[in-house]
Amino acid sequence: MPFPRATGSPDYSSGSTSKFIPAIWASKLLVKFYDATVFHAISNTEYEGEIKAYGDTVHIRTTPTITIRKYVKGQTLVHQRPDSPAVDLNIDQGRYFDLILDDVDRVQSDIKLMDDWTRDASEEMKIDIDTGILSDIPADADASNKGLTAGRKSASFNLGATGTPLTLNKINIVDTLVDCGTILDEQNMPESERWMVLPGWATNFIKKSDLKDASLSGDGTSMLRNGRIGMIDRFMIYYSNLVSTVTDGGTVYNILFGHKSALTFASQMVELDTLKAESTFGQIVRGLNVYGFKVIKPVSMGLLYAKK
Repeated sequence: MPFPRATGSPDYSSGSTSKFIPAIWASKLLVKFYDATVFHAISNTEYEGEIKAYGDTVHIRTTPTITIRKYVKGQTLVHQRPDSPAVDLNIDQGRYFDLILDDVDRVQSDIKLMDDWTRDASEEMKIDIDTGILSDIPADADASNKGLTAGRKSASFNLGATGTPLTLNKINIVDTLVDCGTILDEQNMPESERWMVLPGWATNFIKKSDLKDASLSGDGTSMLRNGRIGMIDRFMIYYSNLVSTVTDGGTVYNILFGHKSALTFASQMVELDTLKAESTFGQIVRGLNVYGFKVIKPVSMGLLYAKK
């Protein structure tokens, strides 16, 4: 017979009797969190180990530009002392959760509940942080990688601008992606680790374009059969419902593309506590995740300002 409950108290059931282990729980949360996100795929995260608390500043060393000079036999060499200024990444944002689990349920079902809760917490955290990043960083794209005359060398590509967004359809979507790739080429970006984040309607156009033919997409199976966009012109294509929008004669999307060197992100679960509840027989589980992000190399990122 189920244990009697107060009105409104949830009923959990499971056969597990394992105990809650904070370190394992935190690890599960972060793994699922990263698996669900777009930003983890489009940013570098190599500085996370340096975070200790909210308010920390991570100092990122930059690579200097080395000057190459012409050599003439017998000349006096000109020395260069490379300047490598640090870029500061402020860990100035935080998200937390605070849950309570009744003792009756904790003994019977803690592991299953924690799995369910980590899955949901990671998804909710992903929506919150992805939305913030994708709406915050479009303004940081290099001036040569956006606008009506994009292209550092040619200035010949139209990526849309305020008042005149680029209209995408199934006819021009692939050509536009190739243009974005050429824009990164003109910035001498590496061909590996390139990315683009598209809204659902844009991936729909890709599937309706000529690339629906498996032989043209270079894949063994048509994307209409497996639903996977994959890589187009060296871009790994990511789909997200969280691409930021503005109203400009209709809904216009800030579609970002670039190389992983553009954006740095660092996150750390700095607190994970369990304590007895004061007002009931139960256990409180609460955690604090702190993070920061910054576009540290604007030339590695571009902006396609487009509408359907």
